[in-house]
Amino acid sequence: MIQNVLVKILLAPFSMLYGLGISLRDFFYRKGYLKGIEFDIPIISVGNLSVGGAGKSPHIEYLIRCLKPYLDVATLSRGYKRKTKGFLLVSPEGSADIVGDEPLQFKRKFPEVLISVAEDRIFAIPEIMKNQPTTQVILLDDAYQHRSIKPGLNILLTEYASPFTKDYLLPSGRLREWRSAYRRADIIIISKCPPVLSKAEKKKFIAQIKPYPHQRIFFTYYKYQQAYRLFQPEERIQLSEEMDLLLICAIARTDYLLDYLEEECNSVKVLAYEDHHYFSNYEVSNLKNSYDKMPFKQKIILTTEKDAMRLELHRKFIQEHQLPIFVLPIEVDFHFGEGNTFDQDVKNFLLNFRA
Repeated sequence: MIQNVLVKILLAPFSMLYGLGISLRDFFYRKGYLKGIEFDIPIISVGNLSVGGAGKSPHIEYLIRCLKPYLDVATLSRGYKRKTKGFLLVSPEGSADIVGDEPLQFKRKFPEVLISVAEDRIFAIPEIMKNQPTTQVILLDDAYQHRSIKPGLNILLTEYASPFTKDYLLPSGRLREWRSAYRRADIIIISKCPPVLSKAEKKKFIAQIKPYPHQRIFFTYYKYQQAYRLFQPEERIQLSEEMDLLLICAIARTDYLLDYLEEECNSVKVLAYEDHHYFSNYEVSNLKNSYDKMPFKQKIILTTEKDAMRLELHRKFIQEHQLPIFVLPIEVDFHFGEGNTFDQDVKNFLLNFRA
């Protein structure tokens, strides 16, 4: 703890320099010297102030489920750590190294939805309309800091265990902008909350954030679904107290997931890597060796949906060695029965949108 405090103190001057640059950019946008481009189609942005871990992908998926029954939806992501450049449409048969892990995950779950990746979002939106002229709403993934586009609805996520109100600018903290940047949000979602949350905790959290009159705050948590076998999704398994897990994951923060797994299973051994890490041949071989050494009868390998997209790049090895890798899906739910209120807020934005 003391060591962490010392590191933050040592890094504080660099955070101040970074913050000066952010402040200058914000000043230009507030004064109108720089302007975000508005398009004549509804655009919903989902992002966060910190670096990773807030659960943007499950919330994008929630919005797709909410909107696709009656609208032609498209999504636009950066395709973080992909080996390609430029605008690409994502195919279900694609691979994570070409389009990115999360966009591929979206396409596998929603094959009828146009999923795209591009670094230049201004260029990409006309490309989306050219490829799917019937598009009625575009979801921007991780675009809170990309102010070159002005979204019609700006949704900001912040993690319950690490809210932006208690964080600091990079590199001493995880914030990509000053805390005050939350003022641009229309909706603030406190994500990855405990499954049980009291109204007193809700009230306390809202008091810490101090929302503006135009902002509404929601609280969400993950509902873990039944795990399915990698490459054989029809084979399902129910986690139980008799199971011993070898968890391989490369996600920003594992605490929330581990809290759940340690309640559900007998033991959990973790092979953790940095967020969006592409597993090497050696690491997948090490996965097999670690699994073989586990002295348990009811043991499986578990991974997240995002990590599964990158593990697929080692299909031949995994299938040859019959590694029992199971994928744990998640869905977002709202505390206090406020899911319908959130849905209606999004629908009201769409109904009132004027080009």
